Amino acid sequence: MEERLCLECGKPVYGRIDKKFCDDQCRNTFNNKQNSDSNNYVRNVHNILRRNRRILEELNPNGKSKTTRSKLTEKGFDFNYHTSTYTTKAGATYYFCYEYGYLPIEGDHFALVKKQEYVN
Repeated sequence: MEERLCLECGKPVYGRIDKKFCDDQCRNTFNNKQNSDSNNYVRNVHNILRRNRRILEELNPNGKSKTTRSKLTEKGFDFNYHTSTYTTKAGATYYFCYEYGYLPIEGDHFALVKKQEYVN
C-alpha cells in the first residue's frame, strides 16, 4: 500500500483512506491558501455593503426619511454597491443594501426606506 502524504506539510497521513491532511491545522491552512484571493475581494465588497447598510440604518431610524447625497457621501456611502434593486410600476428604482434602501428623488435628495418583508 502506498503511503499517503499531507497535502499541506508532506507528513504521512494515517487514518481513513480518503483523509488528505495530517491534522486540522494543515487542513485549515491549505484551504485558507486556496481561497485567499477570492476571500479578499469578497471581504472588501462585504465590508462596503455593511458600511452602506449601517449608514442607511443610522439616517433612517423610523423606516422612512429623506437625506441628501452630500450627507451620504460625507459618511462614506458608496453608491456603486448594493444588494438588490426594486422597480415600481411607475418606473422608480429603489436600491437596497440588505433591508435598507434608497430612492433618488428630485435633485440630490434621496428617500430612505426599510423593507418590511423578510426572507425566512
